[in-house]
Amino acid sequence: MSKKSTVRKRFIIEGAVAFIIAITPILFYCYKYLPIPPGSTTWTYFGIEFKENNFGEVSTAIYYYFNKFVPLLLLVIWFVTSKNWWYHAILIPLSMYSFQLFTALNYSNSERIDENEILYVVAVTMVVVPVVYFIRIKLVDKHVHGIDLDAMDTELQILKEKEELRKEREKLEQRQKSVSKKM
Repeated sequence: MSKKSTVRKRFIIEGAVAFIIAITPILFYCYKYLPIPPGSTTWTYFGIEFKENNFGEVSTAIYYYFNKFVPLLLLVIWFVTSKNWWYHAILIPLSMYSFQLFTALNYSNSERIDENEILYVVAVTMVVVPVVYFIRIKLVDKHVHGIDLDAMDTELQILKEKEELRKEREKLEQRQKSVSKKM
């Protein structure tokens, strides 16, 4: 692929991401601006039918959907584009919004929303936090303290081999002394 087409492709992708980020405030408040009649329980837009899903009104349901979807979208963009070593920590709020969006989409007649997701987020956190911590330890050891674990392993192996050779040499010297005494 030529350099010009690579640059064009990258420009298009980055432009699309920037456009999505720029329209997130509009998406976040879209429930206010949609032409939904007050008190309606269904609303059709481009052939897609939205229902009130036990929220009472369609606009309330859309309010809950987009209050979960927009932060989730921004977190996904941040996770995918992040080049920092700690980007796995973004998985914790990302999982929280994912579970909340799933609950809002599958809302039942219970009066509770955004309450039981913490149990699922704790499970995700129990996996993500140790991974991020061990990555941090490795980076701090290598870049801050200058400790290279591979070099340390190599040096320890060399020391073991030297110790084994020293013991072999001592055994050979003892054998040589015992042979010379016999003669």
